[in-house]
Amino acid sequence: MRTVGVDLAAEPNRTAMAVVEWSEGEARVESVILGVRNDAITAAILDSDRAGIDAPFGWPDAFVHMVSAHHAGRMAATEELSHRAGRRPLTKRRTDLVVQAATGIAPLSVSADLIAHVALRCAGILAELGDLGADVDRVEGRAVEVYPAAALRRWGLLSRGYKRSANRVTLGELVDTLLTSAPWMDLGAHEPLCRTSDDALDAVLSAVIARAAAVGRTEMPDDADRRIARREGWIHVPVGSLQSLQPTL
Repeated sequence: MRTVGVDLAAEPNRTAMAVVEWSEGEARVESVILGVRNDAITAAILDSDRAGIDAPFGWPDAFVHMVSAHHAGRMAATEELSHRAGRRPLTKRRTDLVVQAATGIAPLSVSADLIAHVALRCAGILAELGDLGADVDRVEGRAVEVYPAAALRRWGLLSRGYKRSANRVTLGELVDTLLTSAPWMDLGAHEPLCRTSDDALDAVLSAVIARAAAVGRTEMPDDADRRIARREGWIHVPVGSLQSLQPTL
């Protein structure tokens, strides 16, 4: 199995991509690239069995409906928009609420945080994949939405405080614990980069979550949530241990 992980940013210069080969009892990181453009991302995903993209795949239904009504000049006056609690349905997708309840980590709001720029770029990538014939179902397509922080929390590893250059010592410690928990993972020549770039490590983690999705080891929506998730997107959070993803010999 070959999986791809993309730590997507609004611009290519902050985007990282990793390719992982799974065989003979090990996961070998084949490549980690920084500064990745859309064409390289789509080509790698089409050449993989499954890909994980760390970016929202859609917007909350309530937000889309409100913006459409506002744009058309037919939005009804409401007091709900005057306070944070009333605006919450516009800022949280169903999957965001599920992930927060399950892990205690609240994903950034695609409609109210800077991550919206990332989501816009992601929408373009998904459209390109669809034009190239890939299955772009937002729940079970070739590429799935992932969230490394939630996966790390589920695996019992450090999930916060390893971002930015000021936290490189913590980033290195996270790499140490990851390799201890998954001794079958071989970062190879890319280990130094993963110790100095949290974007690179998140790309590798996204590829690992893609493996979990491919082998049926992520939480899936129930029937009611699935209808919503096909519009809003669905974050694949691993179930079971990191060890359970090791390929058999």
